[in-house]
Order: sequence, then structure tokens, then C-alpha cells
Amino acid sequence: MPHAPCPNPMNEQVYTNYRLQLPHEEVLGTLVVRDGLIADIQPGVVTHGLNGQGDYLMPGLIELHTDNLERCVSPRPGIRWPLEAAAIHHDRDLASAGVTTVCDAIAIGDIAVGSPRLTNFAPMIDIICRGQKAGRFCVEHRIHLRCELAYDKAYEITAQYIDNPLLSLISLMDHTPGQRQFVRLDKFKQYYMGKHGATPEEIDDFIVVRHQQQQIYAQKNRAALVEIATAKGISLASHDDATVEHVQEAVRDGVVIAEFPTTLEAAKTAHSFGLQVLMGAPNLVLGGSHSGNVSAMELVLQNLVHVISSDYVPQSLLQAIFLIADKTGKPIYEAMQLFTSNPAKAIHLFGDRGSLELGKRADAIAVHYDGVVPRLTATICQGRRVS
Repeated sequence: MPHAPCPNPMNEQVYTNYRLQLPHEEVLGTLVVRDGLIADIQPGVVTHGLNGQGDYLMPGLIELHTDNLERCVSPRPGIRWPLEAAAIHHDRDLASAGVTTVCDAIAIGDIAVGSPRLTNFAPMIDIICRGQKAGRFCVEHRIHLRCELAYDKAYEITAQYIDNPLLSLISLMDHTPGQRQFVRLDKFKQYYMGKHGATPEEIDDFIVVRHQQQQIYAQKNRAALVEIATAKGISLASHDDATVEHVQEAVRDGVVIAEFPTTLEAAKTAHSFGLQVLMGAPNLVLGGSHSGNVSAMELVLQNLVHVISSDYVPQSLLQAIFLIADKTGKPIYEAMQLFTSNPAKAIHLFGDRGSLELGKRADAIAVHYDGVVPRLTATICQGRRVS
């Protein structure tokens, strides 16, 4: 039996009879929080504190790439929700999904004419910064700038935010049709005609213009973004790598994360070079890619994935942990690393979060699992229950 912590001081919380998911083992035991930090971890059950009845207690999830704020701002085409309310709704979505640290993905540029992304970035970044400073959010928000390389102002805009203390990740994106995510033009046309209601003729003209813009701006923007991110120590990600050449270019540029590689070949190459391969939890839950690209589970089963992101469905993260454990036979404490310690390491945050260890932030989630769908029962951020 563990020694009993002092009962009920104002700044202490005790979580007992939980299956603690520690870095290298599961322990049925007790975790003590003081002043927002993990103060004690012991095997066994004590007589006071919150009794978990044998549920899981694991580190809070760390999200590197989510478009959920965009969805809250524009819940339907043509609708713009009040930004302050949208940010709060987004924050609560993440807390209820078990996320305790999030890099909000903000698009800098787009390939679609008249896209709201061309004007929404500044107010979205501003609302994140103001909300974080004011203590308005349940979870910790950081910024991930998604830079569309074929957009003429991609570097100019990014440079304005390079010294923002919340900026943690820059991704180098190129959604020009006919390569990367949309190697198959039929898939590109299907996606964008459905999303924007364009005619086949309009899509054909659109493709020509996008190719022209890529030729003019992509390499120039890429070089400038790599230089400034490297100088400032900001982690870099590539996006939708499809070929060995794409990955080799990323390696030359000092990229540390390969987001959503579209082929097995690209994922294997990224892994071999030591890049952190990031895949989407929706791909795992749905059993495949909506764009016809490589299956995330196929990569997981070959131990080629290091980080999982919710992408566009925050609630997919928790389910994906248990899917991976079920399909691979790995224990939960090992499967969860793709959602906790690995993303923390990728953006230089593992020193104070990403695992249940003494002295780290008390960011944790309690989970009940009945063998069907895991159910979040609590999200704790710096010792405070937020969901």
C-alpha cells in the first residue's frame, strides 16, 4: 500500500484506484497533484481522494494539427460565427476530447479564389493570443501556421508572427492539383467541385492558374520560410509528401515532422531519415483515407507512425488510441505515446508535459473503456478539472 498523502489541503488532489499509464508501464495506483504539478505516484489504493474504480488515467493529449477552430468559425458555407464564441466552443471541443495542449492550425493562404482563409488568419491568431493571455481557455493553445507555398504572401504574413511566443510549428504546404494529396486529378475535382460548387470548366481553369502560381511562388516561399523558422528555432513540418524526392527535400530543409504522407514509400523514407511521421485519427477510425491515399493503420502496423493528429475531428483521438492498441496488441501506455509524449517532443514541450512523471504539469485524462468505445470521464489541465 502507498503511504497516505495528507488529506484535503486546498492545493492538493488525489486520484486513486486508477490504471495509471506511466511512460513504460501500467500501475494500478494513486497519483497526487499539488499546485498544478504531479507530486507523487504510488502503486496501490488509498482511502481518500477520487476513486477511479479501475479506469485509465493517462497524460493529456497533445494536438499538433487541428482545423477545428475553422469549423467553429464557419459551421456552414457562408456562415461566420462570432469569433469570440467560436474560439470558446473550439476550446471546449478540445477539452471534451481529452486534449490539454493544442497547436491551432491557422492557414496562411489558400488555393481557392475568395477563400475565407485569405482574410481569417489575423483575427483567428488574435483571438487565440488574447484568450490564452486572459485565461479564458480550458486548455493551453499554441499556434501552428499552415503556409500555402503557392500563395504569393505566404512568407510576408508568416514573418509578421515569427516572434509570437505561442508560435510552435510551421508547416510547408502545397495543395497544387496533380501532386501530393491530390495526385489523382479526378479526386481533386470531386473534392473541390463538391466543396465549392464549381463547374467542370471552372475547375479546369482553376487548375491552370494554380500551376502557374506554384511555378512563380512555391520555391521562393519555401526557401524564405525555412530560413526564418530555422533562425528562430521553430519546428518545421512537411505536408502530404508523396515521393522519396519530397522527403529528401524536407530533410534538406531541416523538417522534423512529416504530416500525412500520402504513400507507403514516402512514409518509409521519412521514418528512415528520422522524421516524425504524423497521420490522422479520422483515417484510423474510418479505416482509410478519404482522398484515396495510404491507410494510417497500414503505416501503424509497420511501426512507421510517430504522431497522431485529430485533423478535423477532435473526438477521434481517444478512439484511435484504443484502436491502435487493439490492432497492434500494444499496451495502452505504449499506444498513447503517439498522442502524448511524441508530439510533445516534436515541438520541444516534453520537459514539462506529455507523460505522467513527478514534477511535470498535471495534465491528464480519465477514461472508461467497456470494449466498445472509450469514454472520457475527466480532463485535467494543470491540476484543474476542465471537462
